[in-house]
Amino acid sequence: MTNESTPTASEGLLKEITPRAIVLGVAIGCVMAIANVYLGLKVGMTVSASIPAAVISMGILRGLLSKGTILENNIVQTIASAGESLAAGIIFTMPALVIAGVWTDFDFWTTTLVSITGGMLGVLFMIPLRKPMIVEDEDLLYPEGVACAKVLEAGDASDAGTGTGTLKLIFGGMGIAACIKLATDAFALAAAELKLKLALGHAHFAAGVGVQPAVLGVGFIVGWNIALLVFIGGAISWLVAGPVLSTIDYEGVLSAATSATGVVDADGLAGAIKPHLRFLGVGAMIVGGLWSILMIRNGIARGIQETIGGYRASLRSEARPPRTETDMEPKWILFLLAATTLIVAILYYEVTDHVGIAGLATVLMIVCSFFFVAVAAYIVGLVGSSNSPVSGMTICSVLFTSAFIALFGYEGHVAILATMGVAGVVCCATCTSGDVCQDLKTGQLVGATPRSQQFMEVVGVITSSFVMWFALNLLHKGQGIGTDVHLSQSLRDATDPLEAPQAQLFANLMQGFFGDRELPWDLIACGALVGAAIILIDQLLLKPRGSKFRMHVMPVAVGMYLPFATTSTILVGGVLAWLSGRGARSEEDRARGIDRGIILASGLIAGEAIAGVLLAIPNAMGAEDALPKILDGSPMLLTASGCVTVLLICLWLFRTARPRSN
Repeated sequence: MTNESTPTASEGLLKEITPRAIVLGVAIGCVMAIANVYLGLKVGMTVSASIPAAVISMGILRGLLSKGTILENNIVQTIASAGESLAAGIIFTMPALVIAGVWTDFDFWTTTLVSITGGMLGVLFMIPLRKPMIVEDEDLLYPEGVACAKVLEAGDASDAGTGTGTLKLIFGGMGIAACIKLATDAFALAAAELKLKLALGHAHFAAGVGVQPAVLGVGFIVGWNIALLVFIGGAISWLVAGPVLSTIDYEGVLSAATSATGVVDADGLAGAIKPHLRFLGVGAMIVGGLWSILMIRNGIARGIQETIGGYRASLRSEARPPRTETDMEPKWILFLLAATTLIVAILYYEVTDHVGIAGLATVLMIVCSFFFVAVAAYIVGLVGSSNSPVSGMTICSVLFTSAFIALFGYEGHVAILATMGVAGVVCCATCTSGDVCQDLKTGQLVGATPRSQQFMEVVGVITSSFVMWFALNLLHKGQGIGTDVHLSQSLRDATDPLEAPQAQLFANLMQGFFGDRELPWDLIACGALVGAAIILIDQLLLKPRGSKFRMHVMPVAVGMYLPFATTSTILVGGVLAWLSGRGARSEEDRARGIDRGIILASGLIAGEAIAGVLLAIPNAMGAEDALPKILDGSPMLLTASGCVTVLLICLWLFRTARPRSN
C-alpha cells in the first residue's frame, strides 16, 4: 500500500538512496545521538529524531540546494532515527557499570559493540514483522510514523522557502541554547539554577527552576501530562520524603549536614538526602516496569504470534514482490544475524573472561532480544514510541537475566558485567525496533522501498554507535555520570554530576544482587507503595469516562530521581505547550503551531547538549579554571540574568508555537 498523493514515488521514478542523503542522515543521526546521550543522562528521557531530521533534510536539500525528493528525505530521517534511538539503550545500561564501580572509565569497544549489535538485532528481528504488523494489521497505527509521513508530504508540496524557514528555526534554537549553556556553565554570566529554600523546624524544603533550554524543550515535546507527572515525582521526593527524612534524621542525614555551630547547611542536607531518595524511585520503577508488562500481556502474545507468522511467511514466499513490498533478502538477514551473535559471544567472553557465563549470557540475550523486539513492535504501533515502556522491559530483562545467572552460581563483578551486557544489547534492540517500525510506516505511506530503508537502518546503527563512547567518556570525565568520586575537588565544587536515573537503578540492583551492598528495603518498599498508589489512581481515572489525563507510573518514578529544579523546568515546558495550543481557531492551526514549537524545542535540546559535551573537554583535560567566571562574585546579578534568560526563552517558545491562522 502506498500513498496515492505521491504516484511518482510508487512508480520508482524518484531518487531514493543518494550519497547526499546518506551523508546528511549520518551527520544528523550522530548529532542527535550525542544530544540524546546528554539529555537521557540529565533527565532520564530522550526525544525522537525523525521529524527534526526530516525538517532539516528538507531545509537543506530543498531550501538550500533546491534539490531532493521525498524519498531522499525519508532516507535521511530513517538513518538519523536509527542512530539516535541507540542512545537510550546505551545510557540506561552502560553507565551502571561505572556507577557500580565495575568500570572506572567507559571501555570503547565494549560500549561500541553493545550499541552496534543491539541495534542490528533490533533491525533484523523487525524485518519479518513489517508485513504482518505494519502493512496488514489495521489496529496498529504507528502514530510517529504517520506524523513524519505528513511532514514529508507537506514539505514536498510546499515551496523551498518553507523548508528554509524551519531550518532557520531549528538552527537558531541550537545557537541560542549553546550560548546560554556557555553563559551559565562556562563564563558565569547567568545562574544555572534559580533556587528557593525554606526551613520549618528540622524539615527543609528546596525548590527552583533551571536555566536549561534543553529541559524546557523536553517538557514542551512530552506535553503537559507527562511533564506534570515528572514534577509530581520530584515533589514526592523533595517536598514530602526529603523533609520527612530530615525530620527523623534518617541514617544521620541531618547530623551530617549540621555545621560545628549547630546550623544545618541546606545544600549539604540535599546532598545527603539525595542518595536515599533515589531508592524510592527504584521501588516505583520496579513496580511500574512489572505493571507495564502485565498490562500489555495480550500485546506480547499477539506480537510473538505475528513474529512467528512473519518468519514463516518470509520463508515460504518465492514470488518477487513489487518494489514497495521488497524486504532485505533472507540470506542477508541470516548472515548479519549470525555475525552479530558471534560478535556478542566473543564480546561477552572478552569482558567476563569466562566461557560458561559468556555462553549463558549470549543465549539469554538472544531470547530476551527476540521477545522484547516483538513486544516493542506491537506496543509502539498502539501507543507510539514515546509511550513504549522501554525502561520496564529493560528492568524485566535485568531481573530475568539476574535470576538465571544467580541460579548458575555466578556472582561478583563477572555477574554484574554479564547481566548489564545482556541488558545493554536488549535495551538497544528494543529501542531500535520501535524506531524501525515508525520509519517503515513512514516509508509505506510515502512509497519508499522497505529494503532500502532496512539497509540504511543498518548504516545508521553502525555509524552512530561510534559516537556513543565519545560522548559518554567526555561527560564522565568532565562532569560525572551518577557519581563524582573520580573528579577533582574543584570540579566537584563547580558542577553537579548527571543524574542518569535508569543507570542508577540498574547499578543499585546489581550491587544488591551480586555485590556486598545492603539495599535499603524500607525505602524501596515505600517507593513500591507509591508506584502501586499511582497505578490505582490511573485505573480510577479510566473507569468513569476514560479521562484523557493519565497517571503513568514511570514518569513519576523518573521524577523521583531528578533534582527538583529539573522537574520544575520540565513542568514549565509542558505548561508552555498547553498554553500555546489554547485559542486556536481549528485543530489544524493548533497542530501547525505545536509542530513549530517542537522544531524549536528540538533545536534547543541539540544546542545545549552539544555545548555540554564540548564544555566537558576542558574539564576532562584539567583546564576547568581556564575560562573567566565574569559574574561569579555577584549572586544577585547572576540570579537576575538567569531570570531574564528563562523568561525570554519561554516567550520565544510560546510565540513560536502560538497558533496562526492562514
